[in-house]
Amino acid sequence: MTVDARAASRRPLHLAVGGALVVATALIPSVESVAADQTSEVTIPYTCQFPSGPEEADVAVKAVLPVSARTGETIRPGDVSVDVSLARSALTQFTALEASTLSAVAGLTVRNTVGEHTADASWQQLEAPAVPLPPEGEDEDGVVLAATGDVPTVAFGSPGRATIAPAALSLVLASFTEDGTPTTPSELTVVCEPADDEERPLARISVRDSTGPATPTPGPEDPVPGEDDAAGPPGKPARPAPGLDPDAHRRIDDLTEARLEALDDEDPGSCPIEIPPEWVMTTAETYAAGYANAVKLDGAAALGPAFMKVVLNKRYINDSCASTVDVTSEVEFEYEGKRQLPPTKATFLSYGFMPTTATMVLEQVGPPAVVQTHTVTNTPTYPEESTVTAQLSLRLYDVKVNGVPLDVGPNCRTERPFEQVLKGYGQSYPPAGYLVATGGNLTGYAHIPPFKGCGVGEDLDPLFTSAISSVGKKADNYTKMTQAPLCVATNPDGPDCPPKVPKPER
Repeated sequence: MTVDARAASRRPLHLAVGGALVVATALIPSVESVAADQTSEVTIPYTCQFPSGPEEADVAVKAVLPVSARTGETIRPGDVSVDVSLARSALTQFTALEASTLSAVAGLTVRNTVGEHTADASWQQLEAPAVPLPPEGEDEDGVVLAATGDVPTVAFGSPGRATIAPAALSLVLASFTEDGTPTTPSELTVVCEPADDEERPLARISVRDSTGPATPTPGPEDPVPGEDDAAGPPGKPARPAPGLDPDAHRRIDDLTEARLEALDDEDPGSCPIEIPPEWVMTTAETYAAGYANAVKLDGAAALGPAFMKVVLNKRYINDSCASTVDVTSEVEFEYEGKRQLPPTKATFLSYGFMPTTATMVLEQVGPPAVVQTHTVTNTPTYPEESTVTAQLSLRLYDVKVNGVPLDVGPNCRTERPFEQVLKGYGQSYPPAGYLVATGGNLTGYAHIPPFKGCGVGEDLDPLFTSAISSVGKKADNYTKMTQAPLCVATNPDGPDCPPKVPKPER
């Protein structure tokens, strides 16, 4: 319901960063809550199992981490790098394939420990760009594969001295010839373990009780009070990072339900409150780019970069009783004055064997796309779920089958619009995952309807319907879009203006 400012004053007003950028300053944490960061680095000897036998490798792990934190506070390692030094003897299996370069995707298990509680995190998809392999006969020591990427957050549930220590390492090594083609085989998976049992932590973090006053960070030899205190089940951080958890939507629902059950004695008279849009509404611009899979065609089509005009906070509902904020915003796509994404060429294998090339256009139809953001405000991280719903029509032209042009006419399109729903999950403190303001990845599925209007002189509708459209009503075409941060009209000189084009992720 809508109430006036007098009713709104009965309870505190929560404003979520992702949805209400214009009032985000109300949520900036105090200076006292911001811990100093340290650049931590450790080098560990590993033994890697190659097909030719075990090989020794020195692995240098580096990350920016806080010196101290409070229990339940989310810690996000920054500037993570894993540098793997491989000796020349480990490269013989690649030079034997006439490989010229070597790249890698690394996965590192990281052991998080505080007191008696330990939990392993998985730092996956750390990518190392290709490096040249040293020619035979040269007095080289080998190669260094420098893998970087984003990693999950961690939160410690008990006070004490916490450690973050690298453990098992996996490498997917990809080799290429001098002309850039993959070798045969093109990849090799290698499992590595620390060469000895010596513990070599990447970082030590002083974790203080979140309910107590701030205390100075203990020195390396100082005892840490409460080190054996338990908070939360063994082997699991007490407060997971919902912004990066695939079950974030379930966690958000659970938090909301728990809060509602605890409010039996509360007076709901002043909540939920619908904030007048003139208080919070503003405009913004951004780009998004990504890929859409066509399941039947066993391929993916690039999408974008799509320019989007955004109207933020057209509806803003604050529910202090439930500790939630629900925000509705709107998005319009624009390309050369039309409501559409840029045309994109896609090549697929129709029916598994026939190469088909077509120019594809996704046109926005009906009302603007709707962005609905649900934020839970009774946790320090402010977990957030965003759902983007757009009505689209798919049009095809410039079609070639096995290199031969196929005249489909100017009106080859889906017989009706279809709904594309994308979801993203994130958190505001610290920013992680997808947030409307800062962008990130959105994923979802769509049902592609049958085609109509295809063909000149012959009816090609059944051809494209059977090759592209979803089976029945099943939404089986997967889409992943990466949104750039918003350039907001109220901050035209900000670092995200003019809007940037993001690098799409597969």
